[in-house]
Amino acid sequence: MPPMLDKPESSARRRILDSASSLFYTLGVRAVSADRVIADSGVSKVTFYRHFPSKDDLVVAYLEEVASRERLAFIEARERLDDDALWRWYVESIIEVGCVPGFRGCPFINAAAEYSDAAHDVRVAVARHRGWVQDRLTELAERHGSSEPRRVAEEIQMLRDGALVLAALDGRTDRIGSVLDDAGRRLLRA
Repeated sequence: MPPMLDKPESSARRRILDSASSLFYTLGVRAVSADRVIADSGVSKVTFYRHFPSKDDLVVAYLEEVASRERLAFIEARERLDDDALWRWYVESIIEVGCVPGFRGCPFINAAAEYSDAAHDVRVAVARHRGWVQDRLTELAERHGSSEPRRVAEEIQMLRDGALVLAALDGRTDRIGSVLDDAGRRLLRA
């Protein structure tokens, strides 16, 4: 039997994900019904449920797509940059995301806030991606010679979360980058 090849994504699935991504991010996951996504994407209910058996499946797919883009960007940066330049890239990528009109906060923090059950598939998807980020920050701290790389990574992730929340709440991002950069560098040197 020949090996199965990955099928290209259908245009209907792509439209559903694009609509959901925009709606979930701007309005909130719980505020957007499957019917709203169906109407916005222009697909039938049958088509929607063929691709996503439940709205929660769609939410997980949305988060996995965001995670995939973030991971790819980080891996590409890590492959071409030295440790110091990678840190600068990391800070700049956070500021680039948080300093744009319409910024509504971190999609992972936002989704986690809407699902209280830590065992729910949405929270599991959030935890999986945050764990991946934590592991990459731990590696970066190790490469900077940190004596407690896991602890440093946790603190940097908290700084990142705080920077994005501040950007979403305050909108004044003029100092966020320099504070995040300075605090992160102090942690990496500790």
